Amino acid sequence: MKKLLMMIYSCLALMACQQPNTDNMTVQLINKGWTYQDVDGEHKGSATVPGTIHTDLFNEGQIDDPFYRNNEAELQWIDKQDWIYTTRFDVDAGTLRKDRVELHFYGLDTYADIYVNGQLLKETNNMHRAWSVDVKEYIHLGENKLEVYFHSPIKKGLALYDAAAYAYPATNDQSENGGLGDKKVSVFTRKAGYHYGWDWGPRFVTSGIWRPVELRSWNNLRLESVYIQQPQVTAELAKLIADVNIESEKQMQVKLSVKHHEKVLTEQEVAVERGINNVTLPFEIINPKLWWSKGLGEANMYDFKIEVKNEENSMLARQTLSTGLRSVRLVREKDEAGESFLFELNGVRVFAKGANYIPNNSFLPRVTKADYEKVVADAVDANMNMLRIWGGGIYEDDYFYELCDRNGIMVWQDFMFACSMYPGDQVMLDNIKHEAIDNVKRLRNHPAIVLWCGNNEINTAWHHYSQGGWGWKQRYTTEQQEEIQKAYLDIFHQVLPEVVEEYTNSIDYWPSSPQAGYESDEHAGYDTRSGDMHYWGVWHGLHPFSDFEQYQSRFMSEYGFQSFPDFETVKTYAEPDDYDIESDVMAAHQRSGIGNLRIKEYMSWYYEVPDDFEQFLYMSQVLQAHGMRMGIEAHRRAMPYCMGSLYWQINDCWPVASWSSTDYYHKWKGMHYAVRDAFSPVMISAVNSGKEVEVYVVSDLLENKQATLEIKIMDFDGNEVYKAFTDITINANTSTKLPAISLNDIEGLNVNYNVLVLKVVDETSILCSKNHYFESAKDLLLPKAELDISVLKEGDDTYLEVHSDALIRSLYLYDNRSGLVLNDNYFDVLPGETKKVKVLNCRYPVEYKEVNFRYIKH
Repeated sequence: MKKLLMMIYSCLALMACQQPNTDNMTVQLINKGWTYQDVDGEHKGSATVPGTIHTDLFNEGQIDDPFYRNNEAELQWIDKQDWIYTTRFDVDAGTLRKDRVELHFYGLDTYADIYVNGQLLKETNNMHRAWSVDVKEYIHLGENKLEVYFHSPIKKGLALYDAAAYAYPATNDQSENGGLGDKKVSVFTRKAGYHYGWDWGPRFVTSGIWRPVELRSWNNLRLESVYIQQPQVTAELAKLIADVNIESEKQMQVKLSVKHHEKVLTEQEVAVERGINNVTLPFEIINPKLWWSKGLGEANMYDFKIEVKNEENSMLARQTLSTGLRSVRLVREKDEAGESFLFELNGVRVFAKGANYIPNNSFLPRVTKADYEKVVADAVDANMNMLRIWGGGIYEDDYFYELCDRNGIMVWQDFMFACSMYPGDQVMLDNIKHEAIDNVKRLRNHPAIVLWCGNNEINTAWHHYSQGGWGWKQRYTTEQQEEIQKAYLDIFHQVLPEVVEEYTNSIDYWPSSPQAGYESDEHAGYDTRSGDMHYWGVWHGLHPFSDFEQYQSRFMSEYGFQSFPDFETVKTYAEPDDYDIESDVMAAHQRSGIGNLRIKEYMSWYYEVPDDFEQFLYMSQVLQAHGMRMGIEAHRRAMPYCMGSLYWQINDCWPVASWSSTDYYHKWKGMHYAVRDAFSPVMISAVNSGKEVEVYVVSDLLENKQATLEIKIMDFDGNEVYKAFTDITINANTSTKLPAISLNDIEGLNVNYNVLVLKVVDETSILCSKNHYFESAKDLLLPKAELDISVLKEGDDTYLEVHSDALIRSLYLYDNRSGLVLNDNYFDVLPGETKKVKVLNCRYPVEYKEVNFRYIKH
């Protein structure tokens, strides 16, 4: 019950973020008294709105936990049923007297018929759209009945599938898990693609009222939308335009104004007609405080108040919105190597550091404000400045983008298309256009959004293997190819870019990720000279981690490697009998068909493969962190040729083995600590190259900086082999190659028993450091070590202090009792070093005897 109440409160908090802020409009939430039932009445109970049928059935005790063990397989019947949601709401006389009364649904999943007092008023067919229904003529004083009939998305999809002349490719639609054989119906329905399964997520094809419902009423007029256009923004002057849509019930004279801190920036008298009236009000701000991404400056925001008054100076409508002032563009300029692909913010060319983001839960209404806050905080704490909202999920909640705005996290926003070809009939095109308009208008005032991208991996999937693609085109006749290609061009080269141009003309559009150029025939294989790149040679192609150093494109928008979550997370979905990565339950929570094989194969290359289950889970995270840090460092070393590194992926939608750096419960894996270090504002990186070690320093800082490079080689017992100091210049916003370290000149070097310790220091602090090994961990002669752990209290803070007489690699500290969270983990302990780590969170006071640890063992 407590969990249910927390979920309801969180949903209500999110609703508040989405409600229009206008004095003239009365808003009544329709979130109480809902019930659900199937058409036969076999399953029925109390419903939570926002919610889904799966979570309602679970809350009512009619199904078991969908995420536990392999319960998923037993719940595939739910999406084959039609479901009816019903409630009753009261209407007072004041509401009935209003000029307009409408029901507004922020999200219906997906095929829904809306009935008010028994009258069918609207049929919906798109999860990603908001829907409004004029109900003034259909409601009455007192109690009214609202019913939403949800048709099975599977039945609807099957009808469209059977009517189609051919099957459309949809790689990650797990139709076989849903009992449909090879019938991949997801392409026909405008619904989150990941609901049909993915190679990191389960198949739960939900239905339900997944976002809030409101009864809105108003007189005279309302502010339908407000957009602060930013045609010219510099540090000296921001030239802005308030683009305002007023929906009026009659002809009238009004005064429209824009204020900031109660100062009138612009105002205009306007004669409005019945219907939608567009008004533009230019204004300027001198010496604006610009919005900057993390690491470059403050993410300054401006609150603007838009007011509409009548001739008697009475308020008719008012809305407040927040936005940041910045200039941003995708820079694609010809150069000697090909063509650049980078983001320029306020005239500064920015290296994008970040990750791909998926929905936080398979059941979207379960996502709370705390979930959004945690994932954005995890990005900030890992020195990121960008998240890519991937196209197989949803256009996220407003609160998510507000967090990105406030924290300086740029957003690469995909439209919701991924890894499938789509039909291009007029009904589908119109539906897609309205979806795009809804979401572009909703999100266009967020300064964090710096790019709209048409789709994920469709262009490259369509093309022939010989062209670097997946070869989908080869499955079809010439006539079918032309038809499918036309649909692709209509959607991604006509409908979507036209919407972006019309409704948010200051943000660039990119048709598909990855793609070498704007035109559809400029597909992406492993061409690194232009465009963005998804590099999956590591993992899918079984390429070694060292290949990250060879394949560096102009912008790396996807690459990744899997790991398991830690043992405490595994225990939330598995029983002791399941503690084998090949067990049925562990297989159900490993959605990549090659996942376990790949992890074992790569682990055998670089480390000893442990037999112990818990140690194997730990080593999978060590392996993932190792590979991904190599990739990130390679991308940053290639700066300014490469100007972006977005790994796959930051988060999970359920507890699972996946490519994520934080698990379903937001626990940091070893990789996230490695990412934080690799994305540090100043980074030192070393690469073995024959008989020398190449050294690079990379900086995001906008000014050159003088520093000292400390070079030290020691053996694993702490004996010093070599030491040197070099004054260096850290060049601004680029990568600088420093003099290489010649190994031939180092007497007594043992590459199997020595570590190179690099530190970059200035007068006051260590800017960055790196422990570099000359051989693979598997070939190192790691000694037995004595580890001492103690607990320190300093005021209100608690620390763990660790010390070892010999080298310890990738030390992982944990405490099953208290849920210990530390500011550092999975770190090396150098011989003789004492390292202090801060306790950030724990349920109980930490005791040294309760602290467990793991490290790399031979």
